[in-house]
Amino acid sequence: MNEMNWVAVLPEIFLLGMACVIALVDLFVTDPRRTPTYWLTQLTLGVFAAMHFCAFGEGKVELTMQGMLVSDPMGHLLVAFAAIALAVTLVYARPYAGTRDLLKGELFTLSLFMLLGVAVMIASANFLMIYLGLELMSLSLYALVALRRDHALATEAAMKYFVLGALASGFLLYGLSMMYGATGSLDIAQVFEVVMQGQANKGVLILGTVFVVAGLAFKLGAAPFHMWVPDVYHGAPTAATLLIGGAPKLAAFGMTIRLLVEGMLGLAVDWQQMLIVLAVASLVVGNVAAIAQTNLKRMLAYSAIAQMGFMLLGLASGVINNSTAPALNAYSSAMFYAVTYVLTTLGTFGLIMLLARQGFESEQISDLSGLFKRSPWFALVMAMFMFSLAGIPPTVGFYGKLAILQAMVGTGSSFYIGLAVVAVLLSLVGAFYYLRVVKVMFFDDATDSNAPVIALDAKVVMSINGIAVVALGLLPGGLLDLCKQAVMQTLLRN
Repeated sequence: MNEMNWVAVLPEIFLLGMACVIALVDLFVTDPRRTPTYWLTQLTLGVFAAMHFCAFGEGKVELTMQGMLVSDPMGHLLVAFAAIALAVTLVYARPYAGTRDLLKGELFTLSLFMLLGVAVMIASANFLMIYLGLELMSLSLYALVALRRDHALATEAAMKYFVLGALASGFLLYGLSMMYGATGSLDIAQVFEVVMQGQANKGVLILGTVFVVAGLAFKLGAAPFHMWVPDVYHGAPTAATLLIGGAPKLAAFGMTIRLLVEGMLGLAVDWQQMLIVLAVASLVVGNVAAIAQTNLKRMLAYSAIAQMGFMLLGLASGVINNSTAPALNAYSSAMFYAVTYVLTTLGTFGLIMLLARQGFESEQISDLSGLFKRSPWFALVMAMFMFSLAGIPPTVGFYGKLAILQAMVGTGSSFYIGLAVVAVLLSLVGAFYYLRVVKVMFFDDATDSNAPVIALDAKVVMSINGIAVVALGLLPGGLLDLCKQAVMQTLLRN
């Protein structure tokens, strides 16, 4: 094992270098559409994703940078998907940002630094690296939310996000410091060994786990740590909202696996109970509160809380009666759910941006009235996204929920089977507000008779996005196998 294997972190070095190059190049760009900066950013993201897909194909698992980072299939797959999510986000964001004085070099460079933070978080094998990656991602997102400096709502959202984000980072850091105090190591693999041997003070470990789970719940947007989600999603420019709701969700999932599964699997009985409480609370709060929303972004924010609750049910089903037999199905289903949720979220917020125009945000549910008469194809695509979030076949959201439910029922535990029934009933509540959006698009009278003017590249990407939601619902096996392959390598390391 070469602990200073620079090749293993070559994609991250490339991303850092290109982010600096793009920041310098943009100083000399005079085009108001930032065409050179935009295409250079997209090229960077394409190469970065390709490097990670190639590394995933090799299937190697190795520590690098003095054991601070790990190069493994799960990390490569999540980071590659995060890069694709960011590339798609920028396609949707470019016309939106151009009409709101947001199309600046900072939008692209901060997005790349955010992705670098995501990559470091997902590849971390040490508590310090997880925290450094988290802060790099979070600080970039705070700045992106505040990029529209002359907008009171965006400034307020950035302040709320910053204050509550700092509080959550403090929770996580305090929990990690307690884990270090109990185990004597910052290395995740060594923490795992000490916890499994049962030598550490159990009380300190449990208290540390509580703070760690609280910090993770904030980053996932799970109730009762969800207070920031509706306000930030609503107040931030929609481009920044999608930057928060896309790649960072994959980072939060990766960080959860690194900390709870790779580091604290011996405490699974304890943290699974916490995740179950968070999951049920998220499903209740998210689905019930979303019903009352008239603002589409706030509705999708509460939807995100409920969706993360469903994903947490998968993460909470991995260890039953001290047996890790269900772990592969549980964690791979949760990973599949996270990836497909991000795919659907890209489309929903992307369409909000594409329907917006100068001086008009198109973020009220009523703004979609009669969309089918104005643009039948995009109304159909939006309906597919709503069906996917609701878990209606043949969309990928249905199969994502089915995979989580199968993992829970497959445990054979009557408690988890009952929990699966509760999750299904709460999802039925959620179907109401998703179907309401479909009803408004197809059956309400149009408030605007003009067809939306959408750039060709955004039309193409949106169409691919919508088709992917249906295609992966009909043929989910390939993506699910990739997730299983990635999670299996992670579990074998333990």
